[in-house]
Amino acid sequence: MSRPDLNLLVTLDVLLAEGSVARAAQRLRLSPSAMSRALARLRAVTGDPLLVRAGRGLVPTPRALVLRQAVGRIVEEAETLLRPAELLDLKALVRTFTLRNREGFVETFGPALLARIAREAPGVKLRFSAKPDKESASLRDGTVDLETGVIGGTTGPEVRAQALFHDRFIAVVRQGHPFTEGPMTPERYAVAAHVLVSRRGREGGPVDEALARLGLARRIAVTVASFSEALALARGSDLVAEVPERYTARLRDGMAAFALPLDLPGHTISMLWHPRLDADPAHRWLRACLRAVCAER
Repeated sequence: MSRPDLNLLVTLDVLLAEGSVARAAQRLRLSPSAMSRALARLRAVTGDPLLVRAGRGLVPTPRALVLRQAVGRIVEEAETLLRPAELLDLKALVRTFTLRNREGFVETFGPALLARIAREAPGVKLRFSAKPDKESASLRDGTVDLETGVIGGTTGPEVRAQALFHDRFIAVVRQGHPFTEGPMTPERYAVAAHVLVSRRGREGGPVDEALARLGLARRIAVTVASFSEALALARGSDLVAEVPERYTARLRDGMAAFALPLDLPGHTISMLWHPRLDADPAHRWLRACLRAVCAER
């Protein structure tokens, strides 16, 4: 069965409101003949004459009287749906947003983001969730509204992204560690005991690749799945941890940090969202808040 032409709803609404083919044609900026053809199609679709001649005018049939109120409401609701969104009233906004991030984001950027949202939209709540991988399924199915991280090969091609800040890996040790004194060289760096962060249990990473190009290798004493675990171990031992500088700023409070004596490229942290939320006023406001908070730090 073919689907009905929904444009006929607007024509029917105007015809029943005007009770005249000529006036309905003028209102819709159509020729009288075009409006007559539209009325003929409506009669065929509904199986009812809808408007019948009575003297010099047209009067609605009983079926038309039933349809008049219903079609008017439907057309009005459709016009409301297609109308541009009204200005966002942040003080009246009540909504919960779910943000997906790796460890370090909430500690570093969460307090400032919450403070800004409380000032501008006190009815908005945030829900932070862990990010064990770079898959885009949670953005696609709507369980996550916004995500932060490095764009990777598993990021869906349809996902929208905008850069937040540039980051780099640095070395972090406990206060009083021997590495806090004297110049740092690749050779000196390699002889230390290191903690490797690998969510998939790999035996090396970019640091090992950079050392290998210099003919060096480091000793990995332990492998963990998160930056917070690596920092906790380094804080209480002589282990050296490599973590993102800006992303983990709060996690490494009270620890000593220094630049890696290696040529390692930096990386860009972006926020990612699904295109269906691209034009949503509340989501656009949330993205602006996140951009501002990341720029401040």
